[in-house]
Amino acid sequence: MVRLKAFNQPLGVLLIFLASQIGFSSIAKAQTQVAPTTTTKSICSTKLGTAIDAVINRPLFSRVRWGILVQPLSTGPILYSRDAQKYFTPASNLKLLTTAAALQQLGANFRIRTSIYQNGNGVLRIVGRGDPSLSDTQLQTLAQQLKQKGITQIQRLIADDSYIQGDIVNSTWQWEDVQSDYGAPVSSFILNQNIFSLKLVPQAVGKSLQVVWIDPGEATQWRTINQSVTVAQNQPSYVNVTRELSGTVLRIQGQLTTNSEPSLIDLPVVDPNYYFLRRFRTALATEKISLGQILVANRGVNQEEIAFVESPPLSELLAETNLNSNNLYAEALLRALAVKKPKLKNQTSADVGLEVVKASLTQLGVDPANYILVDGSGLSRRNLVTPEAFVQTLRGIARTPTAYIYRASLPVAGKSGTLKGRFQDTPAEGIVQAKTGTLTGAISLSGYLNAPKYEPLVFSIIVNQSEQPATVVRQAIDEIVVLLTQLQRC
Repeated sequence: MVRLKAFNQPLGVLLIFLASQIGFSSIAKAQTQVAPTTTTKSICSTKLGTAIDAVINRPLFSRVRWGILVQPLSTGPILYSRDAQKYFTPASNLKLLTTAAALQQLGANFRIRTSIYQNGNGVLRIVGRGDPSLSDTQLQTLAQQLKQKGITQIQRLIADDSYIQGDIVNSTWQWEDVQSDYGAPVSSFILNQNIFSLKLVPQAVGKSLQVVWIDPGEATQWRTINQSVTVAQNQPSYVNVTRELSGTVLRIQGQLTTNSEPSLIDLPVVDPNYYFLRRFRTALATEKISLGQILVANRGVNQEEIAFVESPPLSELLAETNLNSNNLYAEALLRALAVKKPKLKNQTSADVGLEVVKASLTQLGVDPANYILVDGSGLSRRNLVTPEAFVQTLRGIARTPTAYIYRASLPVAGKSGTLKGRFQDTPAEGIVQAKTGTLTGAISLSGYLNAPKYEPLVFSIIVNQSEQPATVVRQAIDEIVVLLTQLQRC
């Protein structure tokens, strides 16, 4: 399944509608506006436990698992704990661990380089190193650099994809996630976040929606079964686009009303290497550089580098990862960590990256028994993390010289990222920086809070096994956070 975006329509509203229509299991970026109501202006720290219990012990949460830990950022006793040492599915809160390790191990100025080498006799070798920010603009820059070198013809272009080893999607991700833009594949070659787009345009009532490919080159890679229809204005609109197991068949179902705005569908590419090469051929043609044979290889010798582009610094990659809960960026950073440790035979880049994450977290003071990690983004339901692990991570990195970079990568309540639509017009607005997380039945929020009448706090709140709508759970979580903003010493 895919995320559908209608032009001139709020994304959050549309995603909520789609979730009810087509049953998304994971909506990493959808955050609804929640304005918790409170009746108290201040609360003594000794009364905090009673106040939080009043929220989580409501009858509608009787079947829900809560994991909560609240502590001062620097020193001091635990202010509240509920199953803080038990395992929970963390959803995208897991990105806090991946990005903390990346910042510690790679440094804020680390960049990911994509290079082209000249090996003689009209043979060029392009080496991808898993830059998640690479786009058509950078491909055009590479083509221009080649033209400036006097290259007008390439006999053979070899795409070296050896930098990242292993499956391009995590084997524990669910099928509907792999079909969606938030589950795009990760490999040595990442372009346009490894998604492509098509537009669905309503026609006359009774006619199928018109399929318009944003990149016409992708249309040749798919067989499309269009079972959609245009309906009258008084009918509901919904679209469901699925990829069959063969990986080459798209099925379009659903309906849009006549004269409504077109809808944009983002889909993950199936073969990142050849998607990259098709787009690079187009970029070369723009510079009037002819391209002969292309092939993919995972070994070879690189000679003279004649062109390159680099990603933004890691500090900016972290911001995209955490502010917008970007799964692809998180998985790319996990694999980038693999350069810090020699890879054993049959180990994947992700496996090595997870080992580096564990070592880095241990250095920060995080108990290794507090987590079991299987990916870098939190999309897998097999990740298990305790609230204590998140609090230990947040407190540990706060003691490092790059703490401000890490903290700046987090959404700000009511202001930015996935928290922009939450906490508006509440005491928490602007003073909470935290990472969100959403999977079916799992909602999380962990981060920092600058209480006006209390010392700075760090907190982790995770809800699992919930049958309640995500909006209901988020509102309860937000009520707890607002209580924290009202803390004072008594």
